[in-house]
Amino acid sequence: MSKPETKILLIYTGGTIGMVKDYNSGALRAFDFNKLLKNIPELNQLNCKIESVSFETPIDSSNMNPVHWASIATIIEDHYESHDGFVVLHGSDTMAYSASALSFMLENLAKPVIFTGSQLPIGDLRTDAKENLITSIQIAALREKGKPVVQEVGLYFEYKLYRANRTTKINAEHFQAFASMNYPPLAESGVHLKVYQENLLRPNPRKRLQVHKNMDSHVAVLKLFPGLTREVLAGVLHIPDLKALILETYGAGNAPTENWLTEELERAKKKGIHIINVTQCSGGSVIMGQYETSQHLKMLKVVDGKDITTEAALAKLMYLIGNNVSSKLFKTVFETSLRGEMN
Repeated sequence: MSKPETKILLIYTGGTIGMVKDYNSGALRAFDFNKLLKNIPELNQLNCKIESVSFETPIDSSNMNPVHWASIATIIEDHYESHDGFVVLHGSDTMAYSASALSFMLENLAKPVIFTGSQLPIGDLRTDAKENLITSIQIAALREKGKPVVQEVGLYFEYKLYRANRTTKINAEHFQAFASMNYPPLAESGVHLKVYQENLLRPNPRKRLQVHKNMDSHVAVLKLFPGLTREVLAGVLHIPDLKALILETYGAGNAPTENWLTEELERAKKKGIHIINVTQCSGGSVIMGQYETSQHLKMLKVVDGKDITTEAALAKLMYLIGNNVSSKLFKTVFETSLRGEMN
């Protein structure tokens, strides 16, 4: 008796992966995902039924925003009971932001949601789109003892599956466009598809999926740089209705010890603005208090971003503020790993 087919839903939001070249004109046009099996017959080797849904108007990922994240979350919510896994096709430029956001929006997720894309269109001779798409679907369809192997939001690119909220885009030209500097891969594709079970999230099977669509975007990111002035910092902190600022600091969470910087941050905190300390290094962690140049931030009780990426910190901020986490609990909740986004 053959195993029942796994049902996978492809969600096309836009991006290079969904484009094919018209060889007569040389122009790019949208790929018809309804003809997926005809164009990529290799997918017939997977024991799964693939259905697809596209954004009414596919967008370049540079135009992605929290309203679009809510659209992706809604599609998953609407098809959650009828499908076993989801593959989100997305432009690579903001994929780490969107994938991180969905990890927070989909609480108690117990099925795979795999983000992927490509550097070259699906019809190009040397494209990376086919491999990324085929393997993402294969990963989304993986089951063991009747349950999905991956039960979290992942990002698959160039032979590696990462935890989505640990990723950042590191290269605009190479096929290996993404990295996860502070957490190992969840799976690697080679001659065999190797899954690292010890790295996977294990959700509570007794809890039902909760979808949070209210993401508050009254936040800002400021990267410290030599020569930063009081006027620039104050200008950012005086943005109307600002609720939180991610401060991208040096090294292990260090910042200038100028009195004006401490004064501006203290004034902002008294106004109820949350300040998050995230390192601008691609790898490593904030360790406030390790050096004298972060003692003042520790004394101010600035939120410790630990080893979180800026992309995940931004998504987490929007999620916590959107869910009205109280000021009293905010620091504790942010510094707690909710979806495996920090150590």
